[in-house]
Amino acid sequence: MLNTALTSGDTRVRLLAPPGVYRPQADTRLLADALSDEELGPATEVLEIGTGTGALALYAAGAGARVTAVDVSWPAVIAARFNALRRGTPLTVLHGDFAGRTRGRRFDLVLANPPYVPSPRARLPSRGAARAWDAGPDGREVIDRICARAPALLRPGGILLMVQSGMCGTATTLEHLGREGLTAEVAARAVVPWGPVLRSRRAWLLSRGLTDGDELEELVVVRARRA
Repeated sequence: MLNTALTSGDTRVRLLAPPGVYRPQADTRLLADALSDEELGPATEVLEIGTGTGALALYAAGAGARVTAVDVSWPAVIAARFNALRRGTPLTVLHGDFAGRTRGRRFDLVLANPPYVPSPRARLPSRGAARAWDAGPDGREVIDRICARAPALLRPGGILLMVQSGMCGTATTLEHLGREGLTAEVAARAVVPWGPVLRSRRAWLLSRGLTDGDELEELVVVRARRA
């Protein structure tokens, strides 16, 4: 399946989005809007955690940045590499866990659209499409890892842009990043209707007190800066 990419400037490109690879959605667009407010250029080194189709990585690379993208899903890595090749945009796409694949490296900007949907299953899925959204009972399994790792990933003055659901605790993310020594704030917000995953978990989410049942989700982009 092909989806329209989010790209810098006026150029639009069709992206390969095979089954099981997270396609650009409202959270991707919100993160792209926040990214458009950041300075990007040939001297900017960017890391994207959980690249999916590579849409945001291509956005940053299209603005001239040097971009490394990481994903635990082989289908996503293949899709992102194909999309970069098809676009003719230099992009390094690595397979594996972001912490291991970036050890010893620091970046000017880190982008993250991690799994953040609360799930009745305590263990994270090891395969399949749900890897892109299931994040444990509180939705924070991957978010907390990124918060803890952020100081080691960022150069002085470096920026983290991470999108998440308000359902999994925006204030908790801000507090966690603050404890790690970063200055954090909410850079963007949007309210969107629930998708099929949240609708299928409505009763469970109500039982956990994670929703009042209105079937609207607040998305936020958290912006954190290392001093």
